[in-house]
Amino acid sequence: MAATGVVATGVLALLLPNTLAARGIFESRPLPQDRFAVLAQPVGQTSWKLLVLEQIKRKPLCWRPRADGLVEPTLNSFNFAGICSRYLDSNGYSLRSGGSDLGRRFRLRLMQSGSTLQLQAFNPDQKAPIVVGRAPIPSRQRNGFVRLELNDDWQLERRVYQGRTLSHLYFSNPDPIQLLMARAIRQARGSSMAKLGLSRAPSMPPPIPPTPKTSRGSSLASRLSSIQRVASAGPIPLQVIPYSSRRQTLAQ
Repeated sequence: MAATGVVATGVLALLLPNTLAARGIFESRPLPQDRFAVLAQPVGQTSWKLLVLEQIKRKPLCWRPRADGLVEPTLNSFNFAGICSRYLDSNGYSLRSGGSDLGRRFRLRLMQSGSTLQLQAFNPDQKAPIVVGRAPIPSRQRNGFVRLELNDDWQLERRVYQGRTLSHLYFSNPDPIQLLMARAIRQARGSSMAKLGLSRAPSMPPPIPPTPKTSRGSSLASRLSSIQRVASAGPIPLQVIPYSSRRQTLAQ
């Protein structure tokens, strides 16, 4: 009966117009995070597809971790009705931030950079994507799924309409979208600077030697210093001319 109720409310969520979410009529409810696995499925040579699995009953398991670090979904090996649930696209999940639905403005995508996979929220007018989760890629195999870990403050929540719990999931963050976008822009700038490398600070120029002072006060001080040196040398001897020799000199 519980599973039937979830299915019925899920159908109701699909029938409701998207404008309800935009006006904030939907609410959300937290969920036990350990009941879910956010997975990336390899598609083709380079693409990835996002899906979320939910373990409704304890057994049988809907997925199992492998020794190579990948995850194998097992729900296709048995009749998983009422045991497992899967969410494959935007009909099953969307973005919520600061208590507002962002499904009409933002989309979720998987982007690979080297050996790292990121779950990003983006829209065409945004300068930088918002990173919702990430995971290392142990290897790329057709039947091996990569399990993503959500970043801090991100969690899965359930959509609620007029007190009724629907099947739709939210990737939810309590902060408003403006704050998340500002953080994303700062992180993108920091990443760009790191790729360019930190510029070395210019070395300090050598000290400029002091220029000789040519002011009037400096010249006077130099003359006074010379007079003091002469005075310290003692009396200066003067030549004495005899008086008689002086008269002869004048007479000539």
